[in-house]
Amino acid sequence: MTSPSDVPIRAEGVTLEGTLSIPGHARGVVLFAHGSGSSRFSPRNRAVAGVLHEQGFATLLLDLLTPQEERVDAYTAQLRFDVSMLARRLVAAVDWLSHAADTTHLPLGCFGASTGAASALIAAVERPEVVTAVVSRGGRPDLAGPSLALVHVPTLLLVGGNDAPVIELNRRAMAQMRAEVRLEIVPGATHLFEEPGTLDVVAARAAAWFGRFTSRAETAA
Repeated sequence: MTSPSDVPIRAEGVTLEGTLSIPGHARGVVLFAHGSGSSRFSPRNRAVAGVLHEQGFATLLLDLLTPQEERVDAYTAQLRFDVSMLARRLVAAVDWLSHAADTTHLPLGCFGASTGAASALIAAVERPEVVTAVVSRGGRPDLAGPSLALVHVPTLLLVGGNDAPVIELNRRAMAQMRAEVRLEIVPGATHLFEEPGTLDVVAARAAAWFGRFTSRAETAA
């Protein structure tokens, strides 16, 4: 496992900060799209990333807002819901990974949490030849709007069993999608998956989903 490295990524005239970690003999790379008000230091996403490392996946945890934007958003809470802007920045990160020397050969998946799930799905629509799979944790895929019908990559929607409003929003989004999509409800979990063992379930299922479809991408290549 290489030491995590801080990487700057240019997107729409700003520089975004990311943390790239690459295990030895990596079989894929997963780009994380954090949820509203979160960052690359999210303990939940870092925990999931740790499990992915053990399963042979590189990860890029990325701040989709600059430090200045985060300070503004802390008061207005507007930028975190600008899904179109966040998706464009995520696409820039997809492009960066697909050209970087250490990751250009790796199949790429996206992991989106909360509002980040919508950005991940839009990025999959914009880069269908690069993104092989999407996993959503407690996500708001419904915020992807018309892009849902254009998603062609396999998508796993993970929602807490005690997060009833989000379960319904995921079901509505699922009905609009034409890709292979699966909704899995994690019993006993609330929106943030803070209950003991629930985040372990998310990490295991995400690793299995990405493993299934990155292997398919390698075979196709």
